[in-house]
Amino acid sequence: MILQTLRLDTLELPYGRVAVLTFDAQGAPVNTMSLQWQDDLETVTQHLAAERASLRGLILASAKSSFFAGADLKSVMRMKPEDGPAAFAQIERMKRQFRTLETLGVPVVSALNGSALGGGWEVALVGHHRVALKDAKIQFGLPEVTLGLIPGGGGITKMTRLLGLMGAQPYLIEGRLFGPAEALELGLVHELVDTPEALQAQALRWIGGVQGQPSAAQQPWDRKDYRLPGGTPTNPKIAQGLVVAPAMLKKKTRGLYPAPEAILAAMVEGALVDFDTAMRIESRYLARVMVTPVARNMINTFFFDLNAVKAAQSRPREVPRFTPRRVGILGAGMMGAGIAWAQASRGIHTILKDVTQAKAEHGKAYSVDSSAARVAKGRMTEHEQAALLARIEATERVDDLRGCELIIEAVFENRGLKAEVTQEAEPMLAPGGFFASNTSTLPISSLAQASAQPQKFIGIHFFSPVDKMQLVEIIRGRQTDDETVARAFDYVRALGKLPILVNDARGFYTSRTFGTYVMEGAAMLGEGIPAPVIENAAVQAGMPVGPLAVLDETSLALSVHVLDQTRADFAAEGKTYEPTPGEQLVERMVKEFHRLGRAAGGGFYDYPPGQKKRLWPELKTLFERPERAWDVQEVKDRLLWRQSIETARCLAEGVLNSVAEANIGSIFGIGFPAWTGGALQFIYGMGVDRFFERADALARAHGPGFALSPEVRATLRAREPRW
Repeated sequence: MILQTLRLDTLELPYGRVAVLTFDAQGAPVNTMSLQWQDDLETVTQHLAAERASLRGLILASAKSSFFAGADLKSVMRMKPEDGPAAFAQIERMKRQFRTLETLGVPVVSALNGSALGGGWEVALVGHHRVALKDAKIQFGLPEVTLGLIPGGGGITKMTRLLGLMGAQPYLIEGRLFGPAEALELGLVHELVDTPEALQAQALRWIGGVQGQPSAAQQPWDRKDYRLPGGTPTNPKIAQGLVVAPAMLKKKTRGLYPAPEAILAAMVEGALVDFDTAMRIESRYLARVMVTPVARNMINTFFFDLNAVKAAQSRPREVPRFTPRRVGILGAGMMGAGIAWAQASRGIHTILKDVTQAKAEHGKAYSVDSSAARVAKGRMTEHEQAALLARIEATERVDDLRGCELIIEAVFENRGLKAEVTQEAEPMLAPGGFFASNTSTLPISSLAQASAQPQKFIGIHFFSPVDKMQLVEIIRGRQTDDETVARAFDYVRALGKLPILVNDARGFYTSRTFGTYVMEGAAMLGEGIPAPVIENAAVQAGMPVGPLAVLDETSLALSVHVLDQTRADFAAEGKTYEPTPGEQLVERMVKEFHRLGRAAGGGFYDYPPGQKKRLWPELKTLFERPERAWDVQEVKDRLLWRQSIETARCLAEGVLNSVAEANIGSIFGIGFPAWTGGALQFIYGMGVDRFFERADALARAHGPGFALSPEVRATLRAREPRW
């Protein structure tokens, strides 16, 4: 039997007929739970049920390089709140097919030739026995929570019954993935084979060996002697943990993410009832969650937008691929040292230069310490550590940069200093090489004036700490050519990081937009709103850290330095720069109150030795106004809308090239709340008309930072995603 998404074959063995159900969606690179697949699965399941008396076994296999990819997310994106009942019926229909297959009365084997994620792992769990290919690149698991969804094809119910309430939590609530080796250790996979060809042979061998054993044709939870691993929710030890679990989860999610809470509820409620009832409970929770705005936002960004960025869709297509082998770094401070570690970890020979050998060695020491920590944890061998460190050449000699295909300057944010090191190091480039600046704010086109080849000059903006931050912002100057842009993309991808391309402007995209967040927070403090209200409202809205705390970490003194540089740049153009209210307050903090930030001993916060940081008590006296009325929701809106409006301006001005890069850049670069799907999905998720209405109200109350020009409005409408 051959259908559009699968085929059914039979094999005649000495012990009888074995059916082989192969998933093979025609014209698609992977198998997904499309409506056509669900129709085809029902057809095949009915056929197998009718033929069960003549069957001795069933093998579930895949004709793709992966076993099964999961749900059809585009169909989920088109759902509306009123589609919940229909979604529940669709989920239940699919699960009926799964249940029929696993209760046919014959042993079922899942032959896992590749990754099985989300719904794909739920398909794999239909098998009574699971055989997997021994390949470290293969991944299994249920990552739905990372997309704002929950497993609904039996994943919650079955993983809980296989691992227990406590054992299953990391794989369900956190979406932790695992490979074949770990799956074997957990008992989720029963055998590993070395080659794809061995999968079916091993499956047939197992089916032949268990003929006449009724338990081989049953799931563990269908056997009379089944007990939930670790105990049910009524077990005193389990109950004690479950009492605090919701509070701990709420502390982590801040109530902004429905999926983790739904998973925990489905796990506990399902463990108190029979299997079939637990499956219905799971279906109801999924139907409820999958039509929420949060699910739509997160699917849009963490699947579609993220895949677009990973595919480097903004990279010029016609330029051949570039593989960096020798890259120089100017400046061995925190950023330079972090970039050196990132490069050496990926096999790139790195020349780390500073003004003295001691400073260069100090920068290399970061990699020494980082690799030593990995060796101590068993994540790296001493041989691998030695090889990595050998790839970092610390030097004070500019001649040692000779032959580098790329040189990145990561020196202090001073235009004169950057020009000096550019002119000194650029002649060392290999023929065809290019030069990059790691500046976070200074326009690339102006920095390129110091270059002898401005068309080979580009911005490559890393985020701190480099080893933890995935995003890298590539900034194209006015004269940067396509080859240089493409090579910058290839360099960033060689580091295993996410590149987004933006066009040149002061602050580019991420620094410019993040600046509006911290300065809006400072402005509210200047208006008399209590600092604790501002900080807590930011965290409640989903930002990782309050704006005042961020200003402390990044240095108030640095913010004032950037402000002074901006004034100087405007003056050079015959213009006057008017600082925002937030900038004015930060300037007062530095110049009037000598509060320079955490590194200098204190800023908006005090940092008592050995104690938790606390807000500087003088903020209350200096800025708080008891008569100033405030509303927490208004504070949240100001912080989120201000960033989204600035992102929309960047899109309208051509600083940003795509909606996908805006969303990924806002989440991975500046910590915009993941539940929104990013700074532009925040707009599109609620609808542009509703967003415009609220922005207009904020502009009337709080000034031009919230004003939307006709160009911005038109751009947002024109770029709205259509599903």
